[in-house]
Amino acid sequence: MSDGISVAAPAKINLGLRVLEKRRDGFHGIQSIFQTVGLCDGLFVTPLSEKNVCRISCAQMALPKKNTLSAAYAACAEILGEDIPGVEVTLEKRIPSGGGLGGGSSDAAALIFALKKFGVKISKDAAYRIAAKVGSDVFFFLECEGRENFAALVQGRGEVVNPILPRDDLHWVLVFPGVFSSTPRAYARIDEKRAREKNAIKFAACDLEKNYRRPIKDWNFTNDFTSVVAEECQEIRRALDDVRSTGALFCDMSGSGSTVFGVYEDASCLEAANRRLSDKWKAVSL
Repeated sequence: MSDGISVAAPAKINLGLRVLEKRRDGFHGIQSIFQTVGLCDGLFVTPLSEKNVCRISCAQMALPKKNTLSAAYAACAEILGEDIPGVEVTLEKRIPSGGGLGGGSSDAAALIFALKKFGVKISKDAAYRIAAKVGSDVFFFLECEGRENFAALVQGRGEVVNPILPRDDLHWVLVFPGVFSSTPRAYARIDEKRAREKNAIKFAACDLEKNYRRPIKDWNFTNDFTSVVAEECQEIRRALDDVRSTGALFCDMSGSGSTVFGVYEDASCLEAANRRLSDKWKAVSL
């Protein structure tokens, strides 16, 4: 068999995340800009002589038996309707699980790329059908193809991915509050809040890219999850307050949480903020 290959699986940040009404298929519609950042998981994938076998190991955490990698592999076999090469996957996990950074979805997309490199013929349509069975963020990472600076306007349940020119002047600090945020619970909290307030949000998707092009200090992105998740979690509230106190030009939570991020206009501000935040939180500057 051929030697194994390494595949990078980058994290993403949500700049604005509007949660729309629930669709007939049970998924909520969303409107968001997804932006990759320089925090990556790493996959080392080795082909096996057996067919239809996916062995996964990870030193950093105990993966559940059903995870995005095993789901992507199983979906690939199901969608293609044929035997596919067995693989052994060693996952180096750097993106926190349950942090709103899309790590599991990025890992799944990375495995699809690896299978293609081993000769499995996976068309774009087939890859999207696989993504639909694994997770809504997988669509974005299929388009991203491992790039650390990639941005797209994402709509639908996540399957409508329109790449946009990424900015190269954004400096990030990510703060990990050390708590797990449940995405289904976050969606349920939004539904409950809107039912009480009879609050139907309508939002023009084109405004997101226009906002993205503005100076950072003029951004007015809104993540609909932030208020409902932070209301229940004091660690996230404290992290948001602490990031704002460092002079971040913009601060929010990514996805349904729990990672909080700040955006800075230059590297000196970034490093000063990271030093302050690292005294209290697990944080990384990018």
